[in-house]
Amino acid sequence: MSQQTDQRNVLGTELQPCSTDPETGFLRDGYCHEHPQDRGCHEICAVVTEEFLQYSKARGNDLITPRPEFDFPGLEPGDRWCLCVGRWLEAEREGVAPPIILEATNESVLSDVETELLKSHEYEH
Repeated sequence: MSQQTDQRNVLGTELQPCSTDPETGFLRDGYCHEHPQDRGCHEICAVVTEEFLQYSKARGNDLITPRPEFDFPGLEPGDRWCLCVGRWLEAEREGVAPPIILEATNESVLSDVETELLKSHEYEH
């Protein structure tokens, strides 16, 4: 499923899809789009780790348990998912930030996160 986007990534090029299996993003279209109705700013494409999933769950955001009523399959380590900028920064301060896919992370995060910090957490393919 490919969808054209006019949004850009943190590298300044066309925003790439984060994941279509599971389908992620505020619009569940696979992209970490900036969207005016997305108060959580799900704009960082991360490769979730067990450590991060447990961290998030302990803070009240269970990303492991499937929630079909919200079209949410539940995540496993290695899944790619559009994370909230605030939660990723919080996890980074705690030393549990998951690696990110720069090509699929929305440039809008640059107002909150320095480019060098993002690059220091780049996922090694």
